[in-house]
Amino acid sequence: MSSSVAWIIVALGLGVPTLRRRSVAIALVTAQGLLLAATAALQADALDEFVAAGALLCRAVLLCGLLLLVVRRTREARPVRADAGPLARGALAVGLALLLAVLVPSLGLGDRDAERALLALVAFALVTVATRKATVFHIAALVQIDNALAVAALAAAGGLPSLIELGVAADLIVVVLVAALLHARIYAEFGSGDTAHLGALRD
Repeated sequence: MSSSVAWIIVALGLGVPTLRRRSVAIALVTAQGLLLAATAALQADALDEFVAAGALLCRAVLLCGLLLLVVRRTREARPVRADAGPLARGALAVGLALLLAVLVPSLGLGDRDAERALLALVAFALVTVATRKATVFHIAALVQIDNALAVAALAAAGGLPSLIELGVAADLIVVVLVAALLHARIYAEFGSGDTAHLGALRD
């Protein structure tokens, strides 16, 4: 994977914790997935690798459709406010990414830029979960972590095994589907996808 592609994916990822609209967050993680699929296809030189690229593409398209359907069916009456403003969230995300890049030793991928990109995406996802209250953003963060793992797989010397990628894609779709159903249940109960409402639940 080229350094420019890795950093484009990171730049897209920074929008997830900072930007306001749920649909934009979905578009950003989908763009990451499509870029990863295109990169995998360009790097492929065997049928197994083309199958893995196809799995990445199908995963990105299916998740985009599922999440956009969730957003369409659970319109918020008013925006779900985050715990911090966009500049603070962006600064926290970048700061955590830099801290991980300094503290975490080499992951053995043979491409330090890809390793830093992976750590940045994980940092952005963690900040998203910690600072955003809307459940759709939490789901987008989960997808972003999987995109980070795909970055690592594409940077690894052995490439992207198709069976592993098919399994991971299927697992992620199931996990996101369960999370989407949970979001729909929260919305049906409280009229909003704000996770702050969960504090009102009692046994």
